Amino acid sequence: MPFTVGVSISGANGHLLSMAATAAERAERLGFDSIEFAESAHDPFLACAIAAEHTSRIQIHTSVAIAFPRSPMITAMLAWDLQHFSKGRFVLGLGTQVKAHSERRFSVPWTPPAPRIREYVLAMRTAWRTFQEGVPLRFEGEHYRLSLMNANFNPGPIEHPVIPVELAAVNPNNAAVAGEVCSGIKLHPLHTAGYLRDVLLPAVHRGQARPATERRTFNVRGGGLIGSGATPGELDRAAADVRRWIAFYGSTRAYEPIFEQLNEHDLGARLRSLAGAGRWAEMPAAVPDGLVEGIGVVAPYDALADALRSRYDGLVDHIAFNDEFFAKADDATLAMVVSQLHAERPSR
Repeated sequence: MPFTVGVSISGANGHLLSMAATAAERAERLGFDSIEFAESAHDPFLACAIAAEHTSRIQIHTSVAIAFPRSPMITAMLAWDLQHFSKGRFVLGLGTQVKAHSERRFSVPWTPPAPRIREYVLAMRTAWRTFQEGVPLRFEGEHYRLSLMNANFNPGPIEHPVIPVELAAVNPNNAAVAGEVCSGIKLHPLHTAGYLRDVLLPAVHRGQARPATERRTFNVRGGGLIGSGATPGELDRAAADVRRWIAFYGSTRAYEPIFEQLNEHDLGARLRSLAGAGRWAEMPAAVPDGLVEGIGVVAPYDALADALRSRYDGLVDHIAFNDEFFAKADDATLAMVVSQLHAERPSR
């Protein structure tokens, strides 16, 4: 099947606002369907505004914005303005983050994330209806209550009022919420096809089976840890990068279920111990070769599309590359890979 293709820009190799216009123009010119801005070291909404100004076709995503440090009204207004400014090309990707970051980096109280993010999305949809239709603002939940809106604070109707909301999910609880109230699920880079097939997608389907106020198309956005190159040396370096990212992400307790499914029951604890001791340089060596192959996709440029199809056919709708891949590959190579992923798989 054909995939849509995006690139996720984190700004790790430079300031996000300085590179947003150039990256967006390049992605659109080379045939990418979306450019997606992460909230890691920089705010993603500002970059989305710049990307919207410098493109006319591609979708523009937050991938993802962290929800709980912002009230649902703040996020609803940001999304509304970006949807209007981009002429309907904005996709709001949300994430819940983990307890340590919520409490210690954002200074936000932690509660079970799945019921809270469900309310968050419904509260935003309530605000958007008020913006578009002028109906009284009324949302009453356990975590969020919205009841005050006057004309001075209402941004008013826009031409494209239906804003897709996609939720990052590592665990089945968030995946079920995505299926129930969102337009898609955004996979964390650290996942396997088996975990997606056996754990996350069944949870999405359970969520979709619940009564909903509206039905919508649903996208599964993935791609994982992708590495490529044109020479054996470049492929070795790409595999080393995948190993490094597995070690980094795997030191977070939330991702242990992926290791558990691969029968690596002690790996998360080993990685956390090394991280806690500040021994970051030693962590990649703790990752077995089998995990690099089972979690990552590493293949030469001219075979990369086939490798991704073999991993993800029938499981995901969208392949997202990271900014390291985007920066290393030249224009002709990127255009080739995007074109191959857009194409129907030849029948055999």
